Order: sequence, then structure tokens, then C-alpha cells
Amino acid sequence: MRKPNVFLVGPMGAGKSTIGRLLAAELNLSFRDSDRVIEERTGADIPWIFDMEGEEGFRERETAVLLELANERDAVIATGGGIVLRAQNREMMKSSGFVCYLTASIEQLVERTARDKKRPLLQVENPRQKIIDLLALRDPLYQDAADFIVNTDRRSPKTVAQEIASLVQDA
Repeated sequence: MRKPNVFLVGPMGAGKSTIGRLLAAELNLSFRDSDRVIEERTGADIPWIFDMEGEEGFRERETAVLLELANERDAVIATGGGIVLRAQNREMMKSSGFVCYLTASIEQLVERTARDKKRPLLQVENPRQKIIDLLALRDPLYQDAADFIVNTDRRSPKTVAQEIASLVQDA
């Protein structure tokens, strides 16, 4: 493995945190979740940060945490769905690790996020349309950052983690 970290990017509901934990165990690396680190540092959850600081304030915190995590070694890092919006974040991930874009169908993403109230961008009248809109904007950015693209649709997280581990080890 030539790069020290593995970053998981993709939309809300693609399985970044769940698969990340399993992948870290598979590769014998530590696991970090950028959203959890932000919450630990601020003592507040993501929806509260969005309410108080807006999306831009949250993105500032996200970039600062990513800079710190990118400097760690031997970690699997699950990122927030919007981390790719900033070119500097995409470059930071690409230069300090493998980037794996986890994809899933709109149906799967809607199903997986339907009951989650901790996703501020989905607290809208039509969450399905919001996911479609976010994906239209972010998909090219995920692809730009990605070393690997892995579909998680109707697949067990363990199977996906094993596939990614194999890709990373063969790279």
C-alpha cells in the first residue's frame, strides 16, 4: 500500500461510516469519521452547527478537521457527503491517501436516510429530490477525487469493505 490513508467519499447514505469501520478492521488501520471529530471538537451535533453557523461555517470546520486527519497515518477516514465541494479538500485527500467513492442508487440513498433526522440538508419537503440535486452537483466532484468507485447497492457492508481492501492492497 503506497499511500498511508484511505478516504471514503460519497453521498449521505452510501455507507461511508459503516463500511469504513469494517474496512479499517480488514486493513488493520485506525478508523476516523470526520463528522464525529467535528462534533467532538465543538461539543455540538452537525444539525446544530448548520443552524448556528450555516453551511459555510460547517465547511470551514470540516476543512480544518480534514487537514488534521489527512496528516495522520494508517487510517480509514469516512468523510461528510459535502467534503468534495472544496477543491482544496479533494487535493488534500488525493495527496495523502487513496480516495474511494461509494455510490448507491437514488432509491437506496432515500431508503437509508429516510428516518435519519441528523442530516440537515435532508430536512426539506422532498428529501428524494434533494438527494437527486445534491448528487447532480457532487457526482463529478466525487469522481474527480476518486482512485476507486465502488457501488454499495444491495450489498453487505462486509462484502464492500473486502472489495475496497483488495483494491487498496493491489494498487
